Amino acid sequence: MKHWFLVTKAARWAQLADVGRTFGHADPVRVKSGNTVVVFNIGGNSYRLIAAVHYNTQWVYVLRVMTHREYSRETWKEDL
Repeated sequence: MKHWFLVTKAARWAQLADVGRTFGHADPVRVKSGNTVVVFNIGGNSYRLIAAVHYNTQWVYVLRVMTHREYSRETWKEDL
């Protein structure tokens, strides 16, 4: 997670494609609110970090960190 934080802090993303170039395993996911969040695989694919990326301000908000098993249940989508 420290690696993710350091890379993300230094990044300058203008759009989702930029995130994908930085983190090859980052995926956009639409949640119940209609917003799109970005899912990052971290910890050797053992964990998922769900974030809201605000490209206009360069702020990244960590919304959830969960195990792969918790992520697979997909109930987290209902809360976001």
